[in-house]
Amino acid sequence: MTLDQRADRKLLTGEIIIVLLLSLGQSAVYAVVSLIAKLTAGKPLSSQAAVLNASQSARPYLDLTYQLLGIFFDLIPVALALYLLLRDHISVRRTLGLGFDRPAFDTGWGFGLAALIGIPGLGLVYVASVLGLNAQIVPAALQPVWWAVPVLILSAAQNAILEEVIVVGYLMTRLRQLQYSTVWIVVCSAVLRGSYHLYQGFGAFVGNAVMGVIFALFFLRYKRVMPLIVAHTLLDVVAFVGYTLLPDSWLSWI
Repeated sequence: MTLDQRADRKLLTGEIIIVLLLSLGQSAVYAVVSLIAKLTAGKPLSSQAAVLNASQSARPYLDLTYQLLGIFFDLIPVALALYLLLRDHISVRRTLGLGFDRPAFDTGWGFGLAALIGIPGLGLVYVASVLGLNAQIVPAALQPVWWAVPVLILSAAQNAILEEVIVVGYLMTRLRQLQYSTVWIVVCSAVLRGSYHLYQGFGAFVGNAVMGVIFALFFLRYKRVMPLIVAHTLLDVVAFVGYTLLPDSWLSWI
């Protein structure tokens, strides 16, 4: 390896670290701290709650403003990652499969992957809950306002775009440039995905890591993140909106 190659490798490694610390790597650190806080709170993990999509203000339209700003700014790291790839003359359409040129393929595989992940995932959530390995997950805690469902759908799409572009498309592309082995690349992507879900508990880590392996292998095979975005969006929409629309009498069984 030449001096220039070593310098380029260091710069690329530094870039990956910065992008992750501005996005899902930061979330992973906070998730670990949150899990430690739950484990040392003096009560069982299963009796504590992990709340997603919580209200930010008691004033509905101020809450809406906060929700939309949060969704917008959470997507900025995606723009940064794509900019860095484009700067290096890497086509995000060809290399990441990020585009609308194959709608039937993306939609079909998206629904298929959602079913593959979602159905066993429900069983894993139940088992983890019974074993006390997860906190009680509250997928949505917005006020009962007209804009709650649209915002939850936007939040689901934002989660999917952020995670699949950064954790799969960007990270795996950069790690391949650094000539890491395929196994190591898949493990890095899967463990990162699991780690930023640790605030929900150990079951969430395992479930999301398994999902990460499946999604990483799919990307290596087909070079497209769009089906992953579709699948992830569907999973989160069902979780967020479904929880919001369930009758209160049903929630006591979750």
